[in-house]
Amino acid sequence: MTNALADAARLRDRLKTWATEAAYPLWWTVGADHEKGGFFEKLDLEGAPVDGPRRGRVLPRQIFSFAIAGDLGWTGPWREAVEHGLSFYLSAYRRPDGLFRTLIGPNGESLDETAELYDQAFAMFALAGVAKALPARAAEAKAIAVEVREKLITERKHPVAGFHQSNPPTAPLQSNPHMHLFEAMLAWTTIDDDPAWRALADEIAELALAKFIDGKSGQLREFFDLDWNAAPGVEGRICEPGHQFEWGWLLLRWGKLAGRLDATKAALRMIDDAESKGVDLARGVAINALLDDFSIHDNGARLWPQTERIKAAVLAAEITGEAKYWDMAAAGAEGLLTYLRTPVPGLWRDKYQPDETFVEEPAPASSFYHIALAILELDRTISAQA
Repeated sequence: MTNALADAARLRDRLKTWATEAAYPLWWTVGADHEKGGFFEKLDLEGAPVDGPRRGRVLPRQIFSFAIAGDLGWTGPWREAVEHGLSFYLSAYRRPDGLFRTLIGPNGESLDETAELYDQAFAMFALAGVAKALPARAAEAKAIAVEVREKLITERKHPVAGFHQSNPPTAPLQSNPHMHLFEAMLAWTTIDDDPAWRALADEIAELALAKFIDGKSGQLREFFDLDWNAAPGVEGRICEPGHQFEWGWLLLRWGKLAGRLDATKAALRMIDDAESKGVDLARGVAINALLDDFSIHDNGARLWPQTERIKAAVLAAEITGEAKYWDMAAAGAEGLLTYLRTPVPGLWRDKYQPDETFVEEPAPASSFYHIALAILELDRTISAQA
């Protein structure tokens, strides 16, 4: 075992211990709303729930986080947690038309009936996790996910490729919801033989290669006009290192699945550029945003890009065999651990500022899926090397 791989394995062990002994127990016993259903959006830094409105994109992330808890080695009631989240999700968030609303109040009342593209992507992603984790619910989960997929295709299809956020269409169009749709389609492709999952994954990958990724810089843009041209002004120039890592990880998976070396090459370029130009060496973390000339746009550093750095690194290491990616994985894991050093174990900080201080605020539940999946990918890849 190389030194870099050994370092990554040591950090993997620390992260798995944190997840199974601190995070999962805390977010189930305190983070789940055992009285009203679902999960709280936040826990304060003393480990107490913060009640308030609950977004339609957070609960499916929690469902998925617990769906992979057994794979990470948590021996607690992860199946019960998945069932707990799923039953509330289907009752409180699902609209009569089968799509999922964006916001409910603390008592389950609808606060916003909008069915955002981003939220539908997470619905299908969580349902794939349910289908894999709970075989008895697999047929039901697939039926609901298919209904969401088909309604999106009917209602939001862009004439070129991809989807509008809403119906009627409004600008800007965004690459980010497509990234999560891509992730959901790839998740379903691994567990179900319906060719429509793969077809939509292929379409999104082709859209990314043709429109999202800038031909000159190799970076993936965030915002577009209604014809898939870069949005006007600064908005159209924004490129986020965390999304370069995340899209890179997804396109590496798709490139392997589809036998597409062009996707693999584009993904590795994004990953390498994000690592060399989007990481602040002083803090050891990936920053929030660059512009298309690689100048810094936002030097803050949220938690989630650190997790995507890990996922991209381990898959790049697996595919290329290059040791530099194990160094990157270890550096990413060290960076992530910075956010997990909290007075109450199992919580996390979210916003790391340029002055090397964290914003003092409750821990957002939305980060858990990022963290858990990064640890799982790190563990899976290291175990395959053994």
